[in-house]
Amino acid sequence: KESGCGCAGVFNGHCAVEMYAEAFESVGKLDSLAGFIQAGKDFYGIKSDRTMKLKKEAWAVPSSYPFPDEENPDRAGQLIPLRAGEEMLWKIVYP
Repeated sequence: KESGCGCAGVFNGHCAVEMYAEAFESVGKLDSLAGFIQAGKDFYGIKSDRTMKLKKEAWAVPSSYPFPDEENPDRAGQLIPLRAGEEMLWKIVYP
């Protein structure tokens, strides 16, 4: 389809790593997750010394996030994230 507005895809930046953890765990390969994430960082040239840890702790994905429009404040809206309102099984914690 063609359209002058609209975007394809989903917003999963809020829980992408946690979703990968669930997927890797479901096939018994959680020990391969760190290498997978590192390969992605290398592929995209992401340089970061920041470390994260995953903790097996349930949390609920918000039903929406505010989506400001700085050029047209009256057009601000809400972004509905992937898995809105659902429970995630893993949580990122920063040391």
